[in-house]
Amino acid sequence: MGALELRNLISEYVNTADERLLKIVKAVMESYREDEFTLTEEQYKILDQRRERHLKGESKSFTWEEVKQNARRATQ
Repeated sequence: MGALELRNLISEYVNTADERLLKIVKAVMESYREDEFTLTEEQYKILDQRRERHLKGESKSFTWEEVKQNARRATQ
């Protein structure tokens, strides 16, 4: 079943759902969103430090082609 079919099926359920099911769906959606992109304050600080080092030319970076080549080598 593809994404479109799933969306349509879920829409049908939601459109006919009672309050209990709607609360369950809401809780699942909120939990999914929270887990998806949550970083701690410490992780943000680390990212900021790494970005600063990169902008100053103090860290090594790779082109997309180099990243792909390195990944292919690692799996061989």
